[in-house]
Amino acid sequence: MDPRTVLVLNGPNLNLLGEREPEVYGSATLADVEALCHEAATASGLVLDFRQSNHEGVLIDWVQQGRVGIAGIVINAAGYTHTSVALRDALSACRVPKVEVHISDIHAREAFRHHSYLADVCDHHVIGRGVQGYAEAITWLAARRGA
Repeated sequence: MDPRTVLVLNGPNLNLLGEREPEVYGSATLADVEALCHEAATASGLVLDFRQSNHEGVLIDWVQQGRVGIAGIVINAAGYTHTSVALRDALSACRVPKVEVHISDIHAREAFRHHSYLADVCDHHVIGRGVQGYAEAITWLAARRGA
């Protein structure tokens, strides 16, 4: 991968953005989020690699592929945030900066969403800022690398 690459990973059910619980997640679709990320990456001199999977193992494979040699990883692991020790372990093996993103405020929702297995292995967190949080995460990564 290009060292200017920002890998943006989206977990389960995020392919349903815009139709699933719009009162929680808003009306933006995943395609809208990708366009927002592309704009933020381009403005920051980064190259966007945007992906989504409903499968834990696929997300782990992608994290492992991006563990070195890129600008960083932005991850919205969705439900896996609260359940996946394996995804946490993959992120802990990364030598690039990692940003955890959540569209909604996970701390203001159901109790089971309050704990993130990813929090202690990510370098930065953008939580409850809507889809704009993705752009904030990319901007943070760009600033960290001096772009």
